[in-house]
This record gives sequence, C-alpha cells and structure tokens, in this order.
Amino acid sequence: MVRWLAAAGAFVVSLDSLVNIALPAMAATFGVPPEQVRWIIIGYVGTYAVTSFVGGAAADRLGHLAVFRAGCVLNAAGFVVCALAPAFGVLLAGRAVQGLGGGLVYGTAPALVAAGADASSLARRVAFLNGAMGAGFALGPLAAGVLVDTLGWRAIFLARVPPALALLAWAMLLRAQRGAAMPRLVSARDVLRRAVLGPGALSFVANGSIFAIWLLTPFYLVTARGLSATVGGALFMLTPIGLATAAPLAGRLAASIGPRALMVAGLALEAAGLFVLSRAGGATPLPLLALTLFAAGFGLGLFQVPNMTIVLAAFPPGQQGAAGGFAFLARTLGMLTGVAVLAEIFAARRAVIGFQVAYGEAFLVAAVAAAVTGGCSLGGRRRP
Repeated sequence: MVRWLAAAGAFVVSLDSLVNIALPAMAATFGVPPEQVRWIIIGYVGTYAVTSFVGGAAADRLGHLAVFRAGCVLNAAGFVVCALAPAFGVLLAGRAVQGLGGGLVYGTAPALVAAGADASSLARRVAFLNGAMGAGFALGPLAAGVLVDTLGWRAIFLARVPPALALLAWAMLLRAQRGAAMPRLVSARDVLRRAVLGPGALSFVANGSIFAIWLLTPFYLVTARGLSATVGGALFMLTPIGLATAAPLAGRLAASIGPRALMVAGLALEAAGLFVLSRAGGATPLPLLALTLFAAGFGLGLFQVPNMTIVLAAFPPGQQGAAGGFAFLARTLGMLTGVAVLAEIFAARRAVIGFQVAYGEAFLVAAVAAAVTGGCSLGGRRRP
C-alpha cells in the first residue's frame, strides 16, 4: 500500500507539467518576456532540487511517511498561493513553497517504493515509480491546454489542490513502519563516491538537455506556430508519454541487457530527438514533431530507470531516503542548469537572429550534450 501512495505522490507532483504550456499565458498576464518566465521554473525546480536530498536524508531518521505528509501540506499551500498571485513576484514565492513540498515528496518516494525490495525486484519498483511520474507529466500538458483555453492559467493551480489534499488524507491513514535500529546519518563520504557521482552526472546532463523541450517548445507551438493551448498541449504531452511508456520496458530490460547498455541507448535516442527538433521550423509537419517529441521522452525514460536503480543500490538499506533524494537532486539540478543555460543562449541569440534560429541553436546545444554524455557512459567502466 505504501508503494502505491509513493507512486501517487510522485504522480501528483509530476502534474507540474501543467505549468509549461501555460507559460505564454502567464507571460502575457504579467508582461514579462519568454526568457524571464524561466524563473517560474527555476524557482520551483531549484527549491525541490535541494529539498529532495535534504528531505530524503532527514526522512531516514524522522520517518519517510512523516516527511511525505509534510510535503503534501506544502504542496497544497503552494498551489493556492500561485493561483491567487496578484503579481509576478508572488507567483515566484508560491512556486518556491510548491518546490519545498514537491522536494519532500520526491525525496521520500523512492525509499517508500524500494522498502523491502531485493536486488531482483528493485528495478521493477523503480520502473513503477518512474511510470507514475511519466503519467503525471503526460496528463499535465493536455489538461493544461484545456484549462488555459477555458478558465485561464490560474485554474492549473487550483485544479491541483483537491488531489493534494486527497493524497494527504491517504497518507494520514497509513501507519509508518518502524525500523529495527536508527540508521547512520548520511555523510559526504557516502555521496562523494564514483558509484554515486558517476550516474548522478549522467542524470544531470540527460535531464538538463530535455529541458529544452519543457522551456522552449510551448513558445514554439503556441507563439511561433500559432496553435491553440489545447493543440499545443496535446503535442507537448507526447514527450512525457514517451517517458511513461519507456519506464516499464526499461524495468524489464535492465536485468537482461544490463543498465549501462540501456542508459546509452536511451541517451542516444534522446539526442536524436533533440537534434531533429533543432531543425524544426514554421512548416515542419506536425506528425514529425509528434514523433520526435515522443522519441526524446522515450529515450529519457529508458535512461532514468537503470540510472536511479544504480543510485539506490549504491547506498545501504538504512540510507534509501538519502539515495532517492540524491537521485532527484542530480536530476533536478540538471533541469535547473538546463533552464538557465538554454534560456540564456536563446535570449542572447534571439535578439540577433530571431526566434526560430535561436530556438534551433538552443536545441542543438542540448542534443550535443546528450550525445556526448551517452558516449561517456559507453566508454565508462562496466559495473559488475
């Protein structure tokens, strides 16, 4: 039952993909340019990047379920603040509160899912968690398009309050499992190891690269192509659908072909999708866009499951909260860096060469980063 709660929590937090397709509408409301909108993402992702690791490590001693509950409360509060924000600064503050809550949920979810798992079932449980996250990411864009077109962008936050409160009520009904002994606190020596930092670095770049889609594609679809938020959301959701589709497949393949080969294949597919998107223009056929958006997400999904499994296996059982928190720390720091760097490249070049060419250059940088990371993973030492 606890693993289902953890997956549900990851699903609710991952519904933050509602925000991306609504970015153009938010920018219009507050009168800010596309590059400044990145702070809506950075304020959220940057907060839960740190909170996921700190909260996960603290949960090893305070109890994973107790910290998970606190995350549900903060999530609901953040949604309300964002929905009622009268100014851009208040919206950013609400996103930070939301990030605190999301970080606590994300930081404890891997430990709750992995509790009691042996080596043979760990990858399948991680795939279950990543599949739930991918489902949340996939549902968000289409739902956001409908909400924005009918009720306005504030509805994307109000609509998430009831699921957050339902999740809290479910968590309150469950009884925490008591460990046999108080686990040892995680230390820098536990983290600063090749077995941990290596897969963390790969996740950093893979997730930083994919954020070219999360940040810039909504503006390409809605602003440059003139699509409605609903149609744009339907296309945009194909990336997280690819991620969700790949997760269970990756859970089954990890044991047969090995995690490293699966990570390399995933990174190669992600890089290929990003490269094709870098060539997209005003007349690019929508079916081709749909295919490449799906392929990029599918590649990341193939990569995520074995990568997180390796990180969880690198920590002892008493530090699974810290392990899950570190996995999300690496993932979200990559997102944060990707948003900051790609937005800066896009903003600097857009002023000189216009939207479309700047869009392509930002995606080309992301594609090269993913391809180089796949090459580094291929050339790395094999794990036994």
